[in-house]
Amino acid sequence: MLYSLFASLVDIFGFFNVFKYLTVRTGLSMFTSMIVVFLVGNPLINYFSSKQIHDPIREDGPSEHIVKKIGTPTMGGLMILLGVFSGVLLWGDLSNPYNWFLIFIAGSFGLLGAYDDYKKIKKNNSNGVSLKFKIIIQIILASLGIFILYFFSESNELKNLYFPFFKNLVINLSWFFIPFYLFVIVGSSNAVNLTDGLDGLATVPVILVAACFAFISYVTGNIVFSEYLQITYIKGVGEASIFCGSIIGACLGFLWFNAPPAKIFMGDTGSLALGGSLGAVGIITKHEIVLAITGGLFVLEAVSVIAQVVSFKLTGKRIFKMAPIHHHFEKKGWPESTVVIRFWIISIILAMIGLATLKLR
Repeated sequence: MLYSLFASLVDIFGFFNVFKYLTVRTGLSMFTSMIVVFLVGNPLINYFSSKQIHDPIREDGPSEHIVKKIGTPTMGGLMILLGVFSGVLLWGDLSNPYNWFLIFIAGSFGLLGAYDDYKKIKKNNSNGVSLKFKIIIQIILASLGIFILYFFSESNELKNLYFPFFKNLVINLSWFFIPFYLFVIVGSSNAVNLTDGLDGLATVPVILVAACFAFISYVTGNIVFSEYLQITYIKGVGEASIFCGSIIGACLGFLWFNAPPAKIFMGDTGSLALGGSLGAVGIITKHEIVLAITGGLFVLEAVSVIAQVVSFKLTGKRIFKMAPIHHHFEKKGWPESTVVIRFWIISIILAMIGLATLKLR
């Protein structure tokens, strides 16, 4: 909104031309979203506490969780989404279809997560909606988003899959791009959801991946930089850097309240929305494989759950003491803070590897 206003005043006040720069608007979106979260944080926490909107703790989880985390408010993802939408709507180009695609994915997945959190609170246990119901709704929402993207974007690259480390390795997915995109968005959403089990564990990796893709979307949408890095140029996709900036700012603000010991959990409201959004950004920038690298921690968490389930059903034995894998290390005696910080370190390393793929071709 402010971007459109300032752009219309450029001819009168030349200074407003600075707001046309993506770097400036990305910084402003990050700052705006962070301030919004700071402002609404304590009021929301106090309100949720008074209404006993807290996340039921898994009875089979680490015993100290039952003692330390019981009664902690949940649905903190609401403040994250308020921050993200504030940054994008104020500083984004609302005529750009990529912005609306990202807003739709974040908003719709956030609503699904909020409904899941509501069911957990109402039933007073850690089981919300059924996994089958959640996956079906995610597929429907992601399909609607993909159709929005397909019909309103101007990109001719939607059906192509590009591989990092190779200059000219491209696969045309044809109409298989639809199930592939569904897999990326739904898989990313659930992977972040599974990672969100310890104070601050998912928040910092989300910030790191969003920061990587703020840069990737910027260079992908810049014809000069994309040519220099020998990556595909996609007109208009640079606007996604503003969305990523908003995620960074909102998550930084949320981390203030979510840092151990957490005053609030993001819940499925935040994790499903953030995960789906990262998947959506990976799709529009055509860096889906790089997303799997930078977000490798989320992949590891999801794979640990899949491996645990498959192993138990086939052999009756569990690979890990508890899945997702962060709980396995807690069961082995690692303090929660140790698990979180070491997983953050892994995320930093993976983020650097992901960014390195832009030049190593």
